[in-house]
Amino acid sequence: MDKTPINTSLKIILCGLLTILIVSIIILACVPPVSRDALIHHLAIPKLYLKHGGIYEIPNARFSYYPMNLDLLYIIPLYFGNDIIPKYMHFGFALLTAYLIFSYLKRRLDALYALLGVLLFLSLPVIVKLSITVYVDLGLIFFSTASLIFFLKWIKNDFNLKYLLISAVWCGLSLGTKYTGLVVLFLLTLFTVFIYARASAGAATKPSKAIGLGIAFMLVAGIVFSPWAIRNYIWTNNPIYPLYNSWFDVKKTVPTEFSETNEPGGATEGSNANIKKSSGEWGHFAVRKIVFNEKWWQILIIPIRIFFQGEDDNPKYFDGRLNPLLFFLPIFAFLSFRRDSSKLKTEKTILLAFSILFILYAFFLTDMRIRYISPVIPPLVMLSMLGLKDLRKVIENRFSNYSRKIGLTAVYLIVFFLFCSNAVYIFNQFRLVEPIDYIRGRVGRDEYIERYRPGHAAIQFANLHLSKDVKILSVFLGNRSYYSNRAMVFHYKKFLLDTISQGLSSAEVIAILKNVGITHLIIRYDLFNRWVENNFNESQKGVLRKVLNECMDLIFSKRGHGVFQLHPV
Repeated sequence: MDKTPINTSLKIILCGLLTILIVSIIILACVPPVSRDALIHHLAIPKLYLKHGGIYEIPNARFSYYPMNLDLLYIIPLYFGNDIIPKYMHFGFALLTAYLIFSYLKRRLDALYALLGVLLFLSLPVIVKLSITVYVDLGLIFFSTASLIFFLKWIKNDFNLKYLLISAVWCGLSLGTKYTGLVVLFLLTLFTVFIYARASAGAATKPSKAIGLGIAFMLVAGIVFSPWAIRNYIWTNNPIYPLYNSWFDVKKTVPTEFSETNEPGGATEGSNANIKKSSGEWGHFAVRKIVFNEKWWQILIIPIRIFFQGEDDNPKYFDGRLNPLLFFLPIFAFLSFRRDSSKLKTEKTILLAFSILFILYAFFLTDMRIRYISPVIPPLVMLSMLGLKDLRKVIENRFSNYSRKIGLTAVYLIVFFLFCSNAVYIFNQFRLVEPIDYIRGRVGRDEYIERYRPGHAAIQFANLHLSKDVKILSVFLGNRSYYSNRAMVFHYKKFLLDTISQGLSSAEVIAILKNVGITHLIIRYDLFNRWVENNFNESQKGVLRKVLNECMDLIFSKRGHGVFQLHPV
């Protein structure tokens, strides 16, 4: 069947579609980075390390305490002045994951289903978006998938310890890429104990060996992760800072002190970290109920909604898109579950359990984002292809010739339609990213960046016209410090809201700014004006007007952003 003319033709078509997809992603990724997390974290921190000559503590940059396996790789092209290559490095991990998916599906099914699984994975909107962005999630996906694959090999090869330890190494690498790897570590450790204990039930092997294997898995993964844990413990007394600070005798909490470095701190893109009540931060369920006006049943079915309602850059709709195929097709992987071999049953169960538990963990502990559950995507793709194959078998075996043709045609049309939604997303990315104008030279680098980050013009003015020893207080620039070659800080609330709310005069406010070395301000007008209107009374607004109009000069203004210079002493 695998070598019939029609299957050979389908393979050629799938290879052609994969080639078009990969070339499209390469084109989409060839523009300068403008994504928020890249500019405040994944490129900004490595840039500071390069400037400093090595890794060092940046107290005001919360992200600098995160594990940085991939971010350190990005230092290499940054050293040579290239910040587009990191996108291709990130995309490379998607291709590596696609290889793991292909290898697994080819072994379990055949090359045709393997190619279809790779096409589904690489064309998923969230994977396309990540592939053209300088993030680290694709590295996390690859490492966690490799860990899961070797975990399955451990079971398949009669619990050969070698495969379990290799799985633990990959798990440690996922943890060293992003703290989401903690969930991978927890689940696979739990699976190790449970599966080995169940397999050895009634044998002479004591249950303690199952627990010992789980501990061994954790230890190996922990050793691989340990450089980041040791670094954080030395700096903060918390090896996984800033998580679970209440568990440790932490030297510092959320960074608030002023620093002379660029500070790419702040909330992750699309997060609801800025939605707060005066009495404290809301829980994510309260945010959905009050801010997003969702009913209890809508919140309850979020683990299902994520497959149908995703939307980029919209936290209400999970800041990313999947595909309904990942919800429906895995169900059919259990149609012929009773007839499957015991090892295939175990593999299907593990893939499904890993995916469901991971999604539920994210659902209960944080506001749902597609990127937060990204490690479940490859297992769901694998289950989808297994399900498609089983669905085809059921239709072929249980229906007559005519009904069989109708059933298979309906299945293929639905799959084709849902694949087309991925194609439409990719087409729209060309409209949003506009890479062709940049490739052809119609738009210069700074002009391109300014299209998506209007504050870039003010930052470039500071880079070109202000001395290297200036210190800029940036107000509503979103903590995006990467493109600035001048020291920037973002504690505008500390130096404006807190001081003016305390009743200090304009002269006292300026004295505080100068005392910590502030020489200039960059302000985004629209958000600043709204913030002032909502946080100050008329008397305080008068003080702020004096600070801006009598104690500073506006030396540059473009696209809703202004550069202000404090009067010299």
